[in-house]
Parts: sequence; structure tokens; C-alpha cells
Amino acid sequence: MANMVKGFSQLTPELLSSAGGKGGMLARMYQNGYPVPNGFVVLPSAFQGEKLNKEAWNEILVLLNTIRKNNEGALFAVRSSALSEDSAQASFAGEFETVLNVGMDKEIQEAIYTVFRSRQSERVKVYSSVQGIDQSHQIAVVVQLMVPSEISGVLFTADPITGSYSSMIGNYVYGLGEQLVSGEANAHGFKLYRPKGKYDGPDAFKKYADNLYQYAAKLEKELGSPQDIEWAVAKGKLYLLQARPITTLTSGNLDTYEINESLASDTIWVNTNVGEAIPDVVTPLTWSIVRDLDIESSTIPGYYLWSGNICGRIYSNIGQRLSAIIAMYGNAKIGLKILSEIFGQMPEGLTIPVYPFSRMDVIKAMLPRVRYYLKKYREISKSMPQHIQKTPDWCRRTREAIKKINTKEELLTLWRHELEPYNTKAWWGLLAGGTNAVVALTLRKKLTKLVGTEDANTLLSNLRGDSELASLGPVVGISKVLKGEMSREEYLKQNGHRGPHEFELSIPDPAEDDTWLERQIEEFKASDTDVEELLKKQHAQYEAAWKRFQERFPNKVKWLEKQIAKASESARAREAARSEFVRVFRVIRAFALKAGELTGIGEDVFFLYMNEVEDLLSDRDVKIKYIPARKENYEKYKALPPFPSVIRGRFNPFEWEKDPNRRMDFYDSTMPIAIAPDSETLKGFAGAAGRVEGIVRILTTPEEGENFHSGEILVATTTNVGWTPLFPRAAAVITDVGAPLSHAAIVARELGIPAVVGCGNATRRLKTGDRVLVDGGQGIVHILK
Repeated sequence: MANMVKGFSQLTPELLSSAGGKGGMLARMYQNGYPVPNGFVVLPSAFQGEKLNKEAWNEILVLLNTIRKNNEGALFAVRSSALSEDSAQASFAGEFETVLNVGMDKEIQEAIYTVFRSRQSERVKVYSSVQGIDQSHQIAVVVQLMVPSEISGVLFTADPITGSYSSMIGNYVYGLGEQLVSGEANAHGFKLYRPKGKYDGPDAFKKYADNLYQYAAKLEKELGSPQDIEWAVAKGKLYLLQARPITTLTSGNLDTYEINESLASDTIWVNTNVGEAIPDVVTPLTWSIVRDLDIESSTIPGYYLWSGNICGRIYSNIGQRLSAIIAMYGNAKIGLKILSEIFGQMPEGLTIPVYPFSRMDVIKAMLPRVRYYLKKYREISKSMPQHIQKTPDWCRRTREAIKKINTKEELLTLWRHELEPYNTKAWWGLLAGGTNAVVALTLRKKLTKLVGTEDANTLLSNLRGDSELASLGPVVGISKVLKGEMSREEYLKQNGHRGPHEFELSIPDPAEDDTWLERQIEEFKASDTDVEELLKKQHAQYEAAWKRFQERFPNKVKWLEKQIAKASESARAREAARSEFVRVFRVIRAFALKAGELTGIGEDVFFLYMNEVEDLLSDRDVKIKYIPARKENYEKYKALPPFPSVIRGRFNPFEWEKDPNRRMDFYDSTMPIAIAPDSETLKGFAGAAGRVEGIVRILTTPEEGENFHSGEILVATTTNVGWTPLFPRAAAVITDVGAPLSHAAIVARELGIPAVVGCGNATRRLKTGDRVLVDGGQGIVHILK
């Protein structure tokens, strides 16, 4: 009996899930001091079949009479609170029955039965079917004191159409709110502008506006998402009647892997760097692991650098980061300046949506996270050389241990106590290595002012020094194997974990294919490429640029020597940290395959989230039934073309794909589609100096490399280490996605191959067979007749 009927003040956290969306939210608001009219929730356990349990009815009478004592002539509203109602995925607004203005005990009892029976109505079944929700609804019933509303309204804390947070949008009618929902009365609209809630609307509501804004902002912050709030004014007092997530602003359904985080709010998404590292559509397992790592190292609330997910493709939501910078410094100039070095220049005319951070919010949220970040950064920086040295052997031993495991319990123990902690440590190594990039970026800016873009890039094209960069390993290594300077075993040890799909765990490592290295060697021989000659030619260009610098700036020679040594050291450390993180990350594939083997689900394991894999190994209930739907959505996402490099606002790739004028450089949902000018030039970043004329070959994946002939110009959406073996054959390289420190720019510079990166639309504007002139020093591609 104790858990059949509960007053709003009595509903404990463990009972919230039984109270349904509406009942749970009302109880939570009531307990947190919001102005919510008193009431109670009749839980599903109060019903036996279609009738109320006698004890439950007696408890209802006690609660009704308690409310009546303080409210003479009280009338009540009886509403549904289904367990699936008012969730982020589905609101069920108006689908179940509601009974208003009931006062007598018998009327209230009948109203409870009316609402309870409505769970079986035809319209609820249809709505459930459309939403993909189980139609056998468990339902709680809310009984709440009615307030004699003079004004009733709704407030959206973000624009439900665009996802913009610039203002809260509301409307109201005089009298009961049912007229507003049903459209029986004309509504009066108003806005509450952030950051202080400035009111714009009819005078009749003005005196209540500030209170509503404060309550709404507090609720949104507490609940962590934009809210749809019902409210009323009665006898000069503002009441909150309900709050639910805005269902049009949801990132999707985790159960079915229908994920599109651009739909949740109006922000800026960029894949310039992360899209190069993770070019594939990712499976649920991969994404969940990267998201956990992203949260581990994030300093800004809700900001994801490595795991923003738009239909399986990875993006960074830099709008969140810019909003935090604006809250701290008052404008975005400093932020754009910093971010443009990393992510590339933002398109002209792109406006910055603002997330509603206050300066104090940012400081409070960031301070502990920044402390944690710096602590972890210092720890890994001290031990980085030892970490890089011992990781290959650790990975080999861990793989061997995984092979020998025979029980789910043993495998779970290895994950929790060995693999997950080491993977997190390697992640911090990757991040610490990434900060070393700042050295080269800063030097590049200074050199560009002194000697221009072309010579600046050439002077920074010898960062391998007397050693070599990890990203060059796959191609320099093959040359060494052919000369007998490196064994095949050593080559596989150094490079077998690297490849074009190294961040997607469902795709095998190159080293898993026994024929992979032999095929690489045969292709290398067939291309008649002389890597040593390329490196010598590049070094000659470097020496010539160095001589020009000495002649022009004799007083700065020692300064530049020191700076290049620093940049060289940091570049090698960055690449080594990246390579060793990938090595550790790929061990998780071996773990996942073993989990699939021990649980009998095989490679379907890649369609579970990591927490579900842990549950599966612990023999806890797991949503295996959703795997077919997740696979189906994954295949749908793979069938889509790559998305634009920069996305502003809510983006539907299925609609975008149908547009013959779609652009690869950027998409802005707040502006009309601007057709990219059909000019004779493409502009991007000066990736690697040099001018060369040649014939274009467009490749969508490095696996198409057998079609790529020496002397052609390689054009791709993006490249990563898996593309490196193709570079020595290329006369030049052009990419849609890229920035000064992208893979294509670094490798092309080291090999002395002209490159223009981050063109945005190259794969759309060009086609295989076109003749172009690539000016890598200026970042321009001329399309020739």
C-alpha cells in the first residue's frame, strides 16, 4: 500500500520512474520549491485490473481531504502520467484523456478511471506505433489542485524550430490553458531575451515575466536540456503546471542509434581535424568509448571535441566553446582567433549562436575541471617518454592475456582494472601531445609575417629532423624493408596498428590481414617511387629557404634554429603519442571480439554501447533487441556522402543529400542556400609549398589506391595515416577538409609535395580527368581548360 499513492512531497527518487513523466516532474518541482499547485500521483500498482485497490482509494481520500482543508471549494484536474510520457523522444501531449474541474469524491474516482482506460485508446496506439514505443502502456494518474487561471500559457526555453537559445518564446490566452492547446482562442505571443530575460510582449503579462524567466532558466539548468513549460496566473500569482523536454530539440534515440546531435540546439559543428582522424561512420561501441574519453578531459559543460555525433560522423561542437569564451571575455574575437588556427577559418558571413552561459556559470563549472585537466596533463607529461617506450610491449602482453581468457568475469576484470585505465592514460598522452602543436602554429604565424606563407611552410617542412615522424612511418618503412634495413616483423610492429580506419573498432587492423604488407610492397614497387629522392628534393627546398632567411635576417638565425628544434621535438612527440594511443585503442577491438565470443553475440558486440558490454559480461539485462535497428541506421548513415566541414544549426543530411547544389564546405540552417560560385579557382590553406600542373584523380577511400597512377593529383575529402603510402605517387594533394596541422599538410610538406588543404568543395567541383594547377604555397587551385 505504501507505494500505491504518493503526494508530491512524498514521492522519493526511487519511485520517480513509477510516477511517469508528468507525475515525476511535478513532484520534483514541488519538492524543489517551485510554485506548483499541490497534488498526488496514483501509481500503476494502485490498480488491480481496471479497478482501484481499496486501500489505494482510502489513501486517495486522505490526500484529497488534506488538500481541501487549505483550499475551500477545491476543484481538481485529473491527468495521465504514462511512464513513456513527456520524455525527450515523445511527449504524448493530448493523446491520453484529461478531466478538469472535478470536486466530488465520486467524480474524481470516475475521472481516474477515464484517464486510466485511455491508455488503450486507438489514438494512443497509433501515436505509440509512429514513435516506435511499446503500446502496452503502464500509466500513473496525477490528481492536482486546479488553480482558477486568469492567464494560461506555455514557454519554450529555446526556439523549438531552430534550437536557438537567444530568447525564450512564449504565448498565452485568458482563462484555461486547454484553449491554448486546442487552438480555440487566439494566443498572445511574447519573448524573454537572454541573458537577463528582457520582456517583449503585451503589457498584461509584463509584471509576471521576470519571475517566469528566473524559474525557467533555473529549471533548464537543473534538467540539462531546453524545456517546454506550462504555466498559469491565478489571483495575482504565477504557477508552474508542467515541464517537459522540447521534443523537437532532441539528439535522437540511443536505443536505435538514431543520433543527430545537431538537432538538439543551434550551434557550430566542425570536423576539420577530428574528421580526418575519424573519417568513418562510427559504430555505437566506438562512439561510446570516445564519448567517455571526451567527457573525461572536457573543461566546458556539454562541449565535445572528439565525439559530437551527427548521424554517425564525428564533429566538434565549437559553438559551445565559443559561447564559454564570449561569457568570459565579452566577445568571440579571441576565441575565433585561437580556434581558426586549429580548425581553419570560418566561412564568411557565418554568425555565432550563443549558448546561455553566464560568466559565473562558466567559472564555477570550469574551475574544478581545469584543475583536473592540469593535474592529469602534468602527470602524463612527466612520464611521456616512458609511456611511449613501454606501450608496445604492454599491448602485446594484453592481447595475449585476452586470447587466454575463458570467462566473462575474467574479461570484465581485465577491462576495468587494466585496459580501460591504460586506454585513459594513453588518451591523456594524445591530448598532451596535441598541445605541442601550439609550438609549430605559433612559429608558423611569426615566420609568415617575416618571409611569407610559402617560405614559412618550407622552413617548417623538415620537422622530422634526423629522426622521422610516425605519420611517415608507413611509407618510409616500406622503402627500408625493400632495402633490407628493416624486417617485415619490425615494420608490422611499428605500423600494423595504423590505417585509414584506425579509430573504428569494427574494422580490422591492417596487421590482421596476412596479405596486407605484401600488397603494400607490391603497390610500392609498381609505382616506381623513390622515397629517398623525394626526401632529398624536399631537403634541398628547405636548405634554399633557410639560406634566404639567413641572408635576410642574420640576427634571427640563432632564434630560428632554437625555435625549429623546439617545433621538431614537439611534432615528433605529438605523432608518437598519437601512434601509441591508437595502438592501445586497437587492443579494445581484441577485447570486444572476445566479449562477442564469450557471450555468443559475435561481431554484433560493436552495436552495443560500452556500458552495455559491461552489463552483458555481468549477466545483467542488455538491450540486445535493438541491435538490428542500430545496424540498419548504421548502414543508412554509411550510404550518405561525407557532410560539410562546417555546419551551423540543425542539419538533416537526408534532405541535404537531395539538393543538387549542396556544398561540402559549409551548411548554415539560418541562411538561404548560397550556391558556391562556379569560379576557376579553389581556395584553401597553404598546406605544402610548390606549383605543379596535372590531372586530377578523385579517391573516396585509400583502398581505391590501385587506380591511382604516379604523377596524378590526389583529390580526397580528407586523408589520414592510412593514405600515406599513396602520397609518394602524387604530383600534388588537394583535400576538402584540413588545416595547417592536418595529416595531408604535414606529410606533403615532409615529402616536398605541393598541397592545398581545406578547400571545402574540391571533391564536388572537380572530377577525375580534370587538369588543374596546384599552388601549394598560396593555397590556391586553378582549374584549367
